[in-house]
Amino acid sequence: MVELSPAGSGLWRQSFAGDVLNTLWYARAVLRENWLVQFHSAVGMDPVSNDMLRFIETAGISCANMPRIEDRHPGLYIINLDKGERSFHYWRDTSAARLMLRDSQILWKKIEVADVVYLSGITLAILPPVDAEALLQGIEKRIKPDAILAFDPNIRTELWDDPGWMRNLISRAGGMAEIVFPSFCDEQLSFGDVSIEATADRYLELGASQVVVKNGENPTLVANGEIRQEFPVPTGFDVVDTTAAGDSFAGAYLAKLATTGSITKSVETAQACAARVVSHNGALVPHKLLRGEET
Repeated sequence: MVELSPAGSGLWRQSFAGDVLNTLWYARAVLRENWLVQFHSAVGMDPVSNDMLRFIETAGISCANMPRIEDRHPGLYIINLDKGERSFHYWRDTSAARLMLRDSQILWKKIEVADVVYLSGITLAILPPVDAEALLQGIEKRIKPDAILAFDPNIRTELWDDPGWMRNLISRAGGMAEIVFPSFCDEQLSFGDVSIEATADRYLELGASQVVVKNGENPTLVANGEIRQEFPVPTGFDVVDTTAAGDSFAGAYLAKLATTGSITKSVETAQACAARVVSHNGALVPHKLLRGEET
């Protein structure tokens, strides 16, 4: 999507971002260069879509075989900030991304060879119901037996017309996934969870193998079968903009887990990444800055 973030009185800074792109951006920052990171959506054939694809590719994220939809354009959102906490206004009803399954065989071929597949609940929210259903069935049928499916519910109630349908799809995707990244405040509002443990237990009972519950400035909970581990969130950094805090956590966590297999190292890397992200404006922090190569 096109992102507009505050840049002073009456001024806006234009960039590109979006939940799945954000996650891949931070996974790319943590992974070695020999790992392929690939993004799948659909874009228009307009100049802004072309600029967006160039921007993503320049960051080392492949957009190969991305469906191009004539007469469609990228969605747009504006970030509003109140003491660092963000809220969004969206213009995405006619975005090309809603038609990403128009040529579904392109997606299935990518999924069939992937070692890690990442899915967001926002993708399920913006797709027509028949396409959302087809996406879940297609992933379940075509993902490799030894591949990891990671799912972030990313619950945005304003994107869903039917709360019951939302809970149904989120639960099904969570039950399919090996790793789920719920945010407790969203789960509490939408599913009535009374604690972070209740959120973790619900996804484990649905079939998830590991649940990583994000809880703002409170400790992160990792639940894996009968094991429960809490990891305090680092302190000592200024919160400027919480946009992409959860996305950056998920991307860094998956990248570190894929390369080390260590939950502790993965959480620590993810928390450090998210801390850097919320200390800066906008969703995407330059990779060099994340790696400490510039200040």
